Amino acid sequence: MASFKLMLLVMMVLQNSSTVLVGRYTRSAVAKEDLYSVSHLIILTECSKFLLSCGLEFYTTGGQLYESLQQHVFKRPTDALKILVPALLYLVQNTLLYVALSNLTAPIFQVTYQAKLVTTALVSVLLLQRSYSLQQWVCLCLLSFGVATVVLGEKSGAQDAKADLQQNLFVGLIAVTVACMSSALAGVYFEMVLKKPSTGEDAQQPASLWMRNMQLAFFSIVIAVLQSSTETPKEEFIGKPYLHGFTPWVWTLVVLQAGGGLLVAAVIKYADNVLKGLATGVSVVFSTFLSIICFGTPLSNHFVAGAAMILISVYFFSNPLPMKSKKETEMKSLIPK
Repeated sequence: MASFKLMLLVMMVLQNSSTVLVGRYTRSAVAKEDLYSVSHLIILTECSKFLLSCGLEFYTTGGQLYESLQQHVFKRPTDALKILVPALLYLVQNTLLYVALSNLTAPIFQVTYQAKLVTTALVSVLLLQRSYSLQQWVCLCLLSFGVATVVLGEKSGAQDAKADLQQNLFVGLIAVTVACMSSALAGVYFEMVLKKPSTGEDAQQPASLWMRNMQLAFFSIVIAVLQSSTETPKEEFIGKPYLHGFTPWVWTLVVLQAGGGLLVAAVIKYADNVLKGLATGVSVVFSTFLSIICFGTPLSNHFVAGAAMILISVYFFSNPLPMKSKKETEMKSLIPK
């Protein structure tokens, strides 16, 4: 089981890193008039997640997809509505991130937003009765600082020098704090639904991982479509077709993000949200290292320092320092010198 968890986390590092690199390429390698709409990308990604989950549910149930929908959705709608909670929390998180970005400079935002890893651990302790050692808490804080340091190394000082004078630091900090809590609650709640033993009627045949992903993707599609329909279209997209700018690389990004969504769910089910955060931290280092090779990004002292903090914290999070037991200490004290 440990090797399976390690395989999932390695896959997540590779998926996150490749998504960052492909996403950066699709936004920087084309002219502004040929860019795709991010809202269209989100809707298409969620639709792809839904279809992939349907296919996996069809395969794992031996072609009984309709029967599975009848059992876990139509006959038990209240059980399916449980997944609306994380979908709404992710909506709150994404909305507040825009508020935070509008009221904080890039360095302050990057540093404060890394607190989501620690808040996820706190929520896991409260909702899942999970426990962490002092060493692991120190590693989580160190990892957060490491990720922030690496990201800060890629930010240009000129961008921060032109900070908007209308920014409100208090509003920005409140927004990023609530966004961190929303992210933690959404992830841990979804993990709780996947792992918590069912009772009563649900205990006979609990919904599978893929059925839960179908439900989450469905609610995410509804929310994304509603958001897109209420937004004022940007000037550069007026009069252009729906999938304008969707090159083969953009379609690759859709596949990577859709597959990544299913991979995250698998990591949450078979590992946990905190280990997912550790994998995300490593992927930041890996993707930045690859961007140095692929895009000629200069190697900065921020990257070296941040990468060291991340790798050290990940290692010691999973490998506790050897501690002498109290009994062993007492026995040694009785030996005459």
